[in-house]
Order: sequence, then structure tokens, then C-alpha cells
Amino acid sequence: MSLNSLHVKKGDTVIVLSGKDKGQKGKVIQALPKKDKVIVEDVNKVKRHTKPSQKAPQGGILTKEAPLHVSKVMLICPACSKPTRIGKKEVNGKMVRVCKKCGEVIDQTK
Repeated sequence: MSLNSLHVKKGDTVIVLSGKDKGQKGKVIQALPKKDKVIVEDVNKVKRHTKPSQKAPQGGILTKEAPLHVSKVMLICPACSKPTRIGKKEVNGKMVRVCKKCGEVIDQTK
């Protein structure tokens, strides 16, 4: 991706396009633009073996989400509820993301 910009943001609902979690839907809980990766809720779960520490006095096996490459996910439009590519459009002097299928603005203006 160019200039560390991603087509998805934190809070977007996405669908996984490839890999072991293909077809699963989830919400983006963290975007990592410098690495071109996103962390999706309840998708790409991995197990980590941890030693007892101050944070986790019990230690043991923890399950958490691992990052996915951003090219493996596609945004689901909140208006038409379909996986879609995005376009960019200027509205009131601001660039916003637009659904390619229905034409609705994806970014909520505050």
C-alpha cells in the first residue's frame, strides 16, 4: 500500500477472503498501517504459552487474535451489507470513503 494508508479502519466490519479463516466476518479491533496488517475480532486465533509474570501470575496457554494482512480482508458496506471495494470522494472539503456497489458514504461525518 502507498504511504501507509489502509482501506479499512478500526471499527469497520470485514470479511476474510483467504486462508484458514476464509468467509469469517468480524470487526477490526486494531489497524497496523506501518505493517499493512489488521487485527480482526474472533478471527485468526493463536495460542501463546506464557510464563507466570506480574501481569499473568497463573501463566499457561493464552488464546488471542493475530494480525492478518490487509489484502486478505474486504470491507462490508454498512448500507448495503455486501463486501465491497471502496472509492474516494470529496464531500464538504473532506475526502471520504464511498461504497463502489451502492455509492453510499462509508465514513460517518461527526
